[in-house]
Amino acid sequence: MNITGIHHVAIIASDYQQSRRFYTEILGFEVVAETYRAQRDSYKLDLRTPDGVQIELFPSPPARPSRPEACGLRHLAFRVPDLTLAVRELQGYGIEVEDVRTDELTGKLFTFFADPDGLPLELYEQ
Repeated sequence: MNITGIHHVAIIASDYQQSRRFYTEILGFEVVAETYRAQRDSYKLDLRTPDGVQIELFPSPPARPSRPEACGLRHLAFRVPDLTLAVRELQGYGIEVEDVRTDELTGKLFTFFADPDGLPLELYEQ
């Protein structure tokens, strides 16, 4: 097996429009495509991070979690060149950010915040 990186991360949002705004306007991810899926009467939003990783945003969580929606995601981490600046920007949007910590193994700074559904997101300074 020759895994070369992450292709995409799929997120199910309870409020599609609120999460769409959060990931595009606040985090600044590029919209690659927004597809209406007639059989589900819903949209799927494909986003791209600056390094090319794709995030798929889906609306309306299923009534009963099942594969591949089961179990959830521990957190999703994004690289940033300046953590202090990124934290200030999030706080400017009224987003609560945890205290900045130092990774014991690398000495790098990191912190956590949440998306509109409470999904834990991490900023990691590179």
